[in-house]
Amino acid sequence: QVQLVESGGGLVQAGGSLRLSCAASGRTFSSSDMGWFRQALGKEREFVAAITWNGISTYYADSVKGRFTISRDNAKNTVYLQMGSLDPEDTAVYYCAVRLYYGGGLNYTRLNDYAYWGQGTQVTVSS
Repeated sequence: QVQLVESGGGLVQAGGSLRLSCAASGRTFSSSDMGWFRQALGKEREFVAAITWNGISTYYADSVKGRFTISRDNAKNTVYLQMGSLDPEDTAVYYCAVRLYYGGGLNYTRLNDYAYWGQGTQVTVSS
């Protein structure tokens, strides 16, 4: 069984920074690609960032590229999302997830390729 717990969300002003953490338990973390997704009120869940199992490659949505950084520490079973230059449009519940299916190949944005999800952490950016 895989469990994911996000933390680090909160209220910040536009232009500020926030670091999210996702602590994982179970046997799949160190050998699995990981992703961050977000869902704003009234909108569909969307891809934010992904990182390969060994941390060598990262992928970002165009909307966050240059502002967000995904990283992982397999020794700590934790994946991070460092968010900078935050904008009110970044307001959403942020979820981490484990990618187990590879139907999308190098396309890491497909929600259905991720088998396990955390409960999410709220990020609110004020203007």
